[in-house]
Amino acid sequence: MTSDILLYVGSIVIMIWGISHIVPTRQIVKGFEPLSVDNRRIITMEWIAEGITLVFIGLLVLLVTALSESQNLVSATVFTASALMLIVMAGLTGLTGGRTSVVFFKICPLVKTAVAVLFFLGIVL
Repeated sequence: MTSDILLYVGSIVIMIWGISHIVPTRQIVKGFEPLSVDNRRIITMEWIAEGITLVFIGLLVLLVTALSESQNLVSATVFTASALMLIVMAGLTGLTGGRTSVVFFKICPLVKTAVAVLFFLGIVL
């Protein structure tokens, strides 16, 4: 039961974080102006893609937790892969956007890492 709670909390947190990436996309892209049309499209695509990826990871863990036993091999594999992807994304963000002065970018690796820890704890508890 505790493991399921950790998995649900992590799922919801990372989905909210993903949505918080998608919602302000227009304002974020405007912050990079002046941009060429191609660069505007690329930044928009990448910003939305990260948000969608985070929502997908959270939704995947949420559905696997809700629809199957969270303590079986397949579930543990999904949770581990999701946690590892979040760690990779946290590392990428930490080496790029996290090195800027923007607070949102500095917090992002911490949120991703914290959710990955929740997923790992959901596997072992």
